[in-house]
Amino acid sequence: MAFELPDNLHPDCGPVAWLLGTWRGNGHGDYPTIDAFEYGQELIFTHDGRPFFHYMSRAWVIDPETKEKVRDGAIETGFLRCKPGPETGSAALEFVLTHNTGIIEIWYGLAADGKIEMHTAGVAHTETAKEVTSGKRIYGNVEGDLLYAYDMEAVGQPLQPHLWARLKRA
Repeated sequence: MAFELPDNLHPDCGPVAWLLGTWRGNGHGDYPTIDAFEYGQELIFTHDGRPFFHYMSRAWVIDPETKEKVRDGAIETGFLRCKPGPETGSAALEFVLTHNTGIIEIWYGLAADGKIEMHTAGVAHTETAKEVTSGKRIYGNVEGDLLYAYDMEAVGQPLQPHLWARLKRA
């Protein structure tokens, strides 16, 4: 399936245009305070011509043997805001993200050459949410697939790998 750039794509979003659409696949999760797990995930990036994408993600825990859904998992939604980056063909990013678990994050980063790197600039949480202190996300366009990794600092643990996945365009 060939990906075509939309006619109304805002020029500031060019370096992240490859994200547009729906992505599905499986990933792995681990952290010192929880048992390792596998999950399925769907990411959706949409736009309306302004310099941002709307982002929606839903995940579900899967059985490692059968790959069947065991239970629902995380839901995230937010806005990936783009402005011209420091180099030609790059974009400076602001990512405003909310989670069903009561966490709200502000991310800053840079996109260029099919790669995105972001770090948290602020994290807030409700009184019933787990305490997340900081994070780092890397997204990459690898052979037409979306690969990502999320490192997290939370509940007294140092920043370390938490989630990683490979998703295919749906």
